[in-house]
Parts: sequence; C-alpha cells; structure tokens
Amino acid sequence: MSAPLRCALVGTGSVANLHARAVAAHPRAELVAVTDVVRDAAEAFAGRYGDPHVYDDLAALLEAERPDVVLICTPPGVHREQTLAALAAGAHVVVEKPPAPSLEELDEMRAAASAAGRHLAVVFQQRTGTAAAHVRSLLGSGALGRPLVATCQTLWYRGADYFAVPWRGKWETEGGGTTLGHGIHQLDLLAYLLGDWASVQARLWRLDRETETEDVSTATVLFDGGVVAQVVTSAVSPRETSSIRIDTQKATVTVDHLYGHGHENWRITPAPGSEDEAREWTMPDVEERSDHAPLLRDVFDAILDGTPLPDTAAEPARSLELVAAMYASAAADGAVVTPADLAAHPTHRRSFASPVVDLRADR
Repeated sequence: MSAPLRCALVGTGSVANLHARAVAAHPRAELVAVTDVVRDAAEAFAGRYGDPHVYDDLAALLEAERPDVVLICTPPGVHREQTLAALAAGAHVVVEKPPAPSLEELDEMRAAASAAGRHLAVVFQQRTGTAAAHVRSLLGSGALGRPLVATCQTLWYRGADYFAVPWRGKWETEGGGTTLGHGIHQLDLLAYLLGDWASVQARLWRLDRETETEDVSTATVLFDGGVVAQVVTSAVSPRETSSIRIDTQKATVTVDHLYGHGHENWRITPAPGSEDEAREWTMPDVEERSDHAPLLRDVFDAILDGTPLPDTAAEPARSLELVAAMYASAAADGAVVTPADLAAHPTHRRSFASPVVDLRADR
C-alpha cells in the first residue's frame, strides 16, 4: 500500500489515547474516524487528535469511511460483534486485550479474519521493547541454559470506585476477574518468553471486593519445555508491582515494573561459574520501552508491506487459552487442565464463569 492507512477507533476511553498517539506517531497512518456510545466523549476525544469524523455507531462509521484498520478499545463483551463487523467491511482489526470473553468467540473472530484475508492483532504490549526481545533471544538460543522455574506476579490495587463501573466485576459483561483483566498481561509476557504451556492447576479467591468474579487467583503452570511457574494475580495489593522471574541453569532473569518496562527494569544475574558468559548477555545499546506505539507501528508496517504479523502480535489465543485453563481448573477444584482438555472442554470454551472461594470477612 502506498497511501496512508486510514484508521478508525471504536471506544474513546483511557486506553484509546494510547492508540491515537500511536497512529499519530506513524508516518503512514492517520486517524480518520471515531465512535463511542457517548457522543460528547467521542467529540471531545476527536478534538484532541486532529478532529477525525465522529459517528454515533460503528455501522455508520464503517459505511461512510471504509477504514483500512479498526482499533477496538471497548469492553470485551462487544469485541466479537465489532470485530466481525469491521472484518466484513474489509478492515484489518486491532483489538485490546482481552480479545474476547470466551475462546469460542475468539475462534470465530480468527476464522472471520482468515476468511476475509485480513489481520487480527491483539494488544499485548508487554511483549514489546528491546529488553523483552533480547531476553527471549537468549532463552531461545540456549545461552542461559535450560529454564527451570519461574514466578509471575501481577499485584495490583483496584478499589471500590474501579468496580463501580457497571460492566466490571461481572461474568456476563467483563468475562472474568483480575486474572483475565489484569494478570493476562504478565501471563502473556511469560508465555512469550517460555513458549507453549502443558498444564495448569489454579484456584480463584474473593478476599475483599464486592464482585461476582475473583479479586485474587493462584496457579501452577507447567510449560512444554519443563519450566514450572507459580502465578499470583491480585486486585487488592496496595504496593503494586508486575514481576516475572525465570531461573535457568546459568542465570536468573527478572523484570520488575508496573505498567511498562525498559532496560532498567530487567536484570540478568549469572549463576556461580557463569560470570564470564554474562558479558555476552548485556542489553542492546539502543533502547525501546514496551508500549502500544511499537506494537501498533509493527502491525501497521506488516499491513502496509503485506507481510505476516510480527512476533509481538502473533499467537493471539495463547494467553487467553492459558487464562481459560486457569478458570477451568478452578471450576474443577484445582484439577489439572491440559491443552487437550481445554480444546474439548464442555463449558470453559464458551464462558469463563467459575465458582470463587469467598473468604471476605463480611460475607
């Protein structure tokens, strides 16, 4: 394609600002239209980003604009219908995480993209950045020896005001709790670094918040390569952190951050006897932080150049399948769930709703 990508944005909440700035930063993309269920919000948003056309709904936008790319920044419960509509109109789709509230809906979205010959990219921006790429390369090449054990922590804090938003904390409209809405970011980065998972055992907990869904989850994940990972996700942790630690035969790799990471957030500590090799593990001289901008840049470039999606936007189902397996395991009182189990699961491909152990003092 020689003309700029004509981008349209659906939903003008806080995350939409990251998308709009990424479009503005790309030399061959432009934001031509936006829509939101609240017209005033869409108009105010458009005023901040070059006054693209504002529409009352997605159908009117698609009919009038015929955009090349539709950026979906709405709650997960409507991702499927909006994605299918955009694909039917001939657009590529970039959808915020979680891509859908069920695996069946994501399967339908992926099949529609394939049938239309269009890309479907999911925003997991924690995969991006030069540090994550560097560590993934070291792990994949065997430079650090075999990975052995890992921890993955998403310890965030979301108060009553956060859950007061009508669609949050409900299985029907949000699809899941903190595991799906928050922990999926670090789980996606963990899987990006370690590869496919082999089994999951998990439990869901409601410790303090007034929600249908969990505010804490715990899990043990076994990866295909033999790595055992302990996972904790929380929405009730005042000192917030997002952390991954991977212990290999030759080193410990850690990343400690909150919502984005750069070189300063990563550390590679050599095991005794591996200090000399550690000189080859240093971060690249040029740094790029994790963010929406590099992810959307690489997706836009792939669309413009007619090439496959980059690694940072590939495997759109892997982390959602991992989350689904956690919910399925919790529903079976912590039973082991494998990819084969999940592929034929009678309930958790179409809904993540699961029993939650309620330990609130005032329940």
